[in-house]
Amino acid sequence: MNFWEKITGSDMTKEFKAFESRAKKLPADYQAAWEEIKVNLWTHSDFTGRNLMPILDGVLGLLEETAADGQGVQEVLGEDIKGFCSALAGEEGAKSYRDKWREQLNNNVAKKLGK
Repeated sequence: MNFWEKITGSDMTKEFKAFESRAKKLPADYQAAWEEIKVNLWTHSDFTGRNLMPILDGVLGLLEETAADGQGVQEVLGEDIKGFCSALAGEEGAKSYRDKWREQLNNNVAKKLGK
């Protein structure tokens, strides 16, 4: 990735288009789950969303493999997709922008208080 791609985000756009073309090949229930996963994972994004790209790639790979095996989407992800996304992002260490701002605020307050 060169500097221009990083600044404009064009590398991420290409990657998202590749994700979407892969997702269109999935069965309808898997496509609906993919859309819900994308919505729920964005709350764990940093400012650019780059931290989620490997996570999204892994989840899409999981969906592709399980669809090929003939498993149902509920068997794979369970009933709580939002909880699945939270656990997945938490395990990968993806901090949201709110987490970073909260940490920065706590550090600034601690400095002011002399701790």
